[in-house]
Amino acid sequence: MPNPSLLIVPARFKTGRLYSQIPSNTDNRGDFNVTRATTATRVNASGLIEVVASGIPRLDYYTSGGTAGCPALLVEPSAANGILNSTDTRTSWALGATLSSGYVDVIGVSGNNITVAVSGSSIGSDAGVLRRTSNNVALASGSTYTLSFLLKKTGTHTIAGYYAVITGAAAGDLGAGFNVSGSFSSGQIYNTAGTTNRIRRVEQWGTDVYRCSETFTMTASGTLTQLGLGPTTAVNNASHPAVGLGIAFAAPQIELGAIPTSFIPTTTAAVTRNADVLTLSGAVSGCIGQTEGTIYAEFTNTLVASYVEGYMYRVFADANNEIWARKEGGTNTYSFRWRANSQNTTFLNVAVPNEVNKIAFGYKSGDTALFLNGSQVATTNTDVRAFSINPTTIALGSTSSGQFFNDRIRAVALYTTRLTNAQLASLTSP
Repeated sequence: MPNPSLLIVPARFKTGRLYSQIPSNTDNRGDFNVTRATTATRVNASGLIEVVASGIPRLDYYTSGGTAGCPALLVEPSAANGILNSTDTRTSWALGATLSSGYVDVIGVSGNNITVAVSGSSIGSDAGVLRRTSNNVALASGSTYTLSFLLKKTGTHTIAGYYAVITGAAAGDLGAGFNVSGSFSSGQIYNTAGTTNRIRRVEQWGTDVYRCSETFTMTASGTLTQLGLGPTTAVNNASHPAVGLGIAFAAPQIELGAIPTSFIPTTTAAVTRNADVLTLSGAVSGCIGQTEGTIYAEFTNTLVASYVEGYMYRVFADANNEIWARKEGGTNTYSFRWRANSQNTTFLNVAVPNEVNKIAFGYKSGDTALFLNGSQVATTNTDVRAFSINPTTIALGSTSSGQFFNDRIRAVALYTTRLTNAQLASLTSP
């Protein structure tokens, strides 16, 4: 099999730069510039959330199922967390009189292990909730938001939920419950606030640790003032379980957008994480063929049931001379759209499993094919020619101006020739 002209397996980096494996030389040709003017978090090799300095690419070890896996490049847009004191839910959070709690570490984030001390309350009552008031998060009519938090099983109980108070034109209560027993389930607890399109998720983030989230769209403007957390008897019931049962909470977050992004720690004010931007400019034309070529990627596909789309990468000269791989948003699944665009264009939409995937797109005039995890999934005889002028930029994890992949990229490679179908199958085999 021919050697790639460009290979990135995220491993070597310094501030402001992600090094390529191919080409490897002293003039940095093939190395990506990295900008992010704020700190951000990642899951490290020990499975713990940790802060990464500004300008450092995030090599994230998260894998679905909650065990630390191979490092993968995490590329996310700018986001802000409006829930205050999310770094430590023991500080400035009020604990209800029918509850007791103690410190617990939840994969590197400080939290409360809440236990039901006296039965008869619910997370909708002052006596039965761990609550942070005065968050004052502005929610705009027509905008989509995602609320998330970490749950940790510390005993036999597996069900808990959140309770949000919204004021203003969208005034009402919003809440959901989540069962992290293994056969994940979720349900509606409160639904009097002005919201629609509610989508809930449960992802395992560590041993007995789960990230629960709900995405919703505002039908009127409002302000999220209070956020409460607590154990519940069912995913659609705010009542507490029996005395002595409980569960741990950490890392609450609310952000604009349809995806729960990496944790953004806060104390007494909302915090913004800037976007990850990784680009290679200049010595690009030699990385991909003008009339034929191959693009390969290995990536995780973890974020199902969302409405967004984002680019894994884009090789770009202008709007008529580009190749890109894009995740298409949908209500239940993701598909990928691949484009080779010059005189002609081909669009290939392929459903992608919710796991680690390998995908390769080989193009040549009259001979284009797409392989996923060892199998050919699409083909076309369209006269595809990628570039009539030389490309100038490669953006990794987004376009050069946005539409972020919002997931983890384990490897990217470019070839100047169209690999054979047998080579594409071998390259993408699990």
